[in-house]
Amino acid sequence: MVSKIYCNSLTQYSRYKTRVVTIGDVPMGGENPVRIQSMTTTDTMDTLATVQQSIRMIEAGCEYVRITAPSIKEAQNLENIKKELLKRGYKTPLIADIHFTPNAAELAARIVEKVRVNPGNYADKKKFESIDYSGNDYEKELERIRERFTPLVKICKEYGTAMRIGTNHGSLSDRILSRYGDTPLGMVESALEFLRICEDNNYFNIVLSMKASNTQVMVQAYRLLIITMQKYNMNYPLHLGVTEAGEGEDGRIKSAVGIGTLLEDGIGDTIRVSLTEDPEFEIPVAKNIVERYSNRNPHKPIPEIIKLPYSPYDYKRRETKEVLNFGGHNVPRVIADFSKKQNITPATFFAAGYNYSVPTDKWNLTDQACDYVFVGDNNINFQIPGTLGLIYNAEAWSHLENKTRCYPLFNLEEYIQSQKKSEILNFVSVTINEILQLSNFSTFQLSNSLVFVLETDNKHGMAEQRRAFMELMQGDLKIPVIIKRSYQNISEEKFQLHVSTDIGALFLDGFGDGIWIEQTNCTSPKNVNSTAFGILQATRTRISKTEYISCPSCGRTLFDLQETTAKIRLRTDHLKGIKIGIMGCIVNGPGEMADADYGYVGTGIGKITLYKGREVVERNINSENAVDALIDLIKKYGDWVEKE
Repeated sequence: MVSKIYCNSLTQYSRYKTRVVTIGDVPMGGENPVRIQSMTTTDTMDTLATVQQSIRMIEAGCEYVRITAPSIKEAQNLENIKKELLKRGYKTPLIADIHFTPNAAELAARIVEKVRVNPGNYADKKKFESIDYSGNDYEKELERIRERFTPLVKICKEYGTAMRIGTNHGSLSDRILSRYGDTPLGMVESALEFLRICEDNNYFNIVLSMKASNTQVMVQAYRLLIITMQKYNMNYPLHLGVTEAGEGEDGRIKSAVGIGTLLEDGIGDTIRVSLTEDPEFEIPVAKNIVERYSNRNPHKPIPEIIKLPYSPYDYKRRETKEVLNFGGHNVPRVIADFSKKQNITPATFFAAGYNYSVPTDKWNLTDQACDYVFVGDNNINFQIPGTLGLIYNAEAWSHLENKTRCYPLFNLEEYIQSQKKSEILNFVSVTINEILQLSNFSTFQLSNSLVFVLETDNKHGMAEQRRAFMELMQGDLKIPVIIKRSYQNISEEKFQLHVSTDIGALFLDGFGDGIWIEQTNCTSPKNVNSTAFGILQATRTRISKTEYISCPSCGRTLFDLQETTAKIRLRTDHLKGIKIGIMGCIVNGPGEMADADYGYVGTGIGKITLYKGREVVERNINSENAVDALIDLIKKYGDWVEKE
């Protein structure tokens, strides 16, 4: 049992209150709205291009513009960029992004409204060494950091400049890794080392972030940070983001899963969606993620719970019994919903990953073929693929002559009353109220064929469904549960972002043995299916395709990230389960390679370095040959398969 919680309430939506931080004329934290920000991708020395891109971002709704300053010359040019923006009537606060160069940070802090420092590489050189520090040696390291970092703190305090202490999972220092490991706790402690120095200098105009490309790690780190801040009576605003989320559908789903999970609990004061696209395209995505919370209250009441029957700081899947291929050690299952179709044919199943070949009279399955199809009352008069199951409304199921791989869906009352049940698998639709009112859990505990389909119509539906899972855990009821959500009449992008938040948040906490998405006038059945698999991929609960850990580009980027990512994806998108990191520069490259199987990192103009995990395997390859070299590397380690 866990008693400490990281938010105001797990059942009543409430914004987590933080202190107000002054950033130019756009304050953050407190009662202020969740701010939207992004980062330029232009060369910082190209003043005109950076100004023009900044304006596009601002006009799209960006409230803070971040610009990289990798050296003193870029930091100096921030003044020209700021002057030109002011000349054109734009007062949006600027943020200097700093990594390895304290002198650039100290200059930038005198020019812009905020500086971002990464504690993993601001005062450390990363060598991936494991060092067994004594207590005295560790204190000496901290004193070295204090000497290096204090001048910046004093400048920020003098000039009224805000600071973000931005921890990245991929760039933790060797010191932190040696003591805490590659963990959320290590991320928190990395920030606290720098934060304590700030507080010792009576400087508090600080924002914190705990970013990772792994959504499980990211969410756990922010939760641990809040618990730790509570311990020390701190309440700094939080910047939310998933690093290297990628492009297109994958990047949007992954961002919504990570950021949305925290926003659902009222956590977060500013967000940045990191897509491998032009930064102005990040803004609408961020706005669509955030806008849901402006009217979340009032919502239907959800029964409170004081103690958690699970840990939100460590991933552990809810224990369930195995029912056919649900629960136990099975991956979460995907259910496609074609119940509203008037006439279901083999072609209908194309959208769910099943392609029927007329000449060969065979089904071909994609890597994202759903596991079950809900057909409602429809009559299926053709032979279905051997890997697929059909779900019928209970009454329609009872009249089937051939029930092979066909299973009934009951409501709770029907299930209790019915004399006709499947001996193999029965789906029972339930709500939280029905779960709370179950007076005899043993009746269900003894049924080895039961799978719940958990539904909600609560505006705060994720929290309601989470509360239902808690009730099942408190009652030691190990029935597998499919998470079902329904959406109507929203845009395709909003649909994708909303469902990724609502269902992804539950999977990040170890809840859910299946995913069932129902939609009306939102998107196509094919997109529903790919979104379902995308959520499972983003939460790392079921891997069905290649994963690309791709940074969003910035002024440090040493090649065209969008073009290169597209080239790599074209050659490798059939390598199911392989993670490929594509990094524009060295800042997060080596660290994030630890979370990828293979890495492609820009290390000079026209030069690429390849990694296997964290290890460099080939340096300074000409960029025109680098994709081929990456393929050769994957082949060398036995992970390559030819496309069919």
